Amino acid sequence: MLKPFLAGAGYLLRGLRLVIEPGLRRYVALPLLINALVFAGLLWLAADQFGVLVDAILPALPQWLAWLAGVLWLLFFAAVAVLVFFTFSVVANLIAAPFNDLLAEAVERRLSGRAPPGGGGLWRALKGAPGAMLDELRKLGYLLKWALPLLVLSLIPGVNLLAPLAWAVFTAWMLALEYADYPMGNHDLRPDHQRRILGRQRWLSLGFGSGVMLATLIPLANFLVMPAAVAGASALWVDRLHQEAAT
Repeated sequence: MLKPFLAGAGYLLRGLRLVIEPGLRRYVALPLLINALVFAGLLWLAADQFGVLVDAILPALPQWLAWLAGVLWLLFFAAVAVLVFFTFSVVANLIAAPFNDLLAEAVERRLSGRAPPGGGGLWRALKGAPGAMLDELRKLGYLLKWALPLLVLSLIPGVNLLAPLAWAVFTAWMLALEYADYPMGNHDLRPDHQRRILGRQRWLSLGFGSGVMLATLIPLANFLVMPAAVAGASALWVDRLHQEAAT
């Protein structure tokens, strides 16, 4: 039990090593560059508009309060720093999401020498868009199916002592499903089939999901979690899970 759990967690570190390799790091660098440009543009616009506001306020103030302009700018930059700290990783992950299928395909090709059938990546995503939307609804239904009983468990006195552990296990399982979907989805495996495959390697999957869950708690570094998790899940697919799919 412990050995496969730790092995699963280790795939996140393997994924991190993969995404900094030449030929793969562009799938991390390009979304981050786009994200940086988006933030730079928004910050420039915000600073420009804030400057207009300060210039409009200053004439109405007595001369001896002119120093407030510097205080206002200081408060502005402090607020911007806090906002960027808490939103940079979130926005970076949203921008990186469309690149994840391509990253999963590239990792699989590197590790196995073969690409997913049908080319995977962008072409597969466009061709399978209607089915993908239906799959997302099924995933939502699966999430609610288990989240609602856990919510009820959290409200029962005494029994709710087990709720934190139950939520942690459930979160690890859902993260394993979320990231394994990229390499397995490139092979046109539907969510119910994916769950069966991961269920046969339960402790390996929970170890991987737990590693991802803990890594997301690290400030500033967590924008690397998504590509590392996609690459790690792809390595897990190549090493272990693809054999389960054949049975």
